[in-house]
Amino acid sequence: MSMNLPSQRGRGRRAPMAEINVTPLVDVMLVLLIIFMVTAPLMTAGVPVDLPDSRAKPLDQEQQPVEISIERDGTLHVGKDEISDDMLPDVLSQVAQKGEGGKPPQVFLRADKGLDYGKVMRVMGELNRAGLNRVALLTVGKDDQ
Repeated sequence: MSMNLPSQRGRGRRAPMAEINVTPLVDVMLVLLIIFMVTAPLMTAGVPVDLPDSRAKPLDQEQQPVEISIERDGTLHVGKDEISDDMLPDVLSQVAQKGEGGKPPQVFLRADKGLDYGKVMRVMGELNRAGLNRVALLTVGKDDQ
């Protein structure tokens, strides 16, 4: 039975250690992995609720879009014309037929931020039913206020 004792030949010199201890590195990497796994879903779910303010840049348009506006009291406007809820499907089907090149026109939907969310979704449902799938929700830019 023998033991490796430091020899007296080197007199204070140690041989360089050839092995790297990777356990602390693995521990740190696992902690970082857990942190990223926990925070990544929160980053996508944490969207601002006050949507009417935006810093998005305007979209390039190839043709004049159709504007649909919904006032705070629920009054609907297509362009400058006021329409009733019952007239909306007929008006939207006429708008869908005006598309150029077999492509329906783009629709700009402007809704008051104090409006009921269900009202906006009903209008979007009617847009989808009419085949108007290119819908942009308009907001007020931060610089425009």
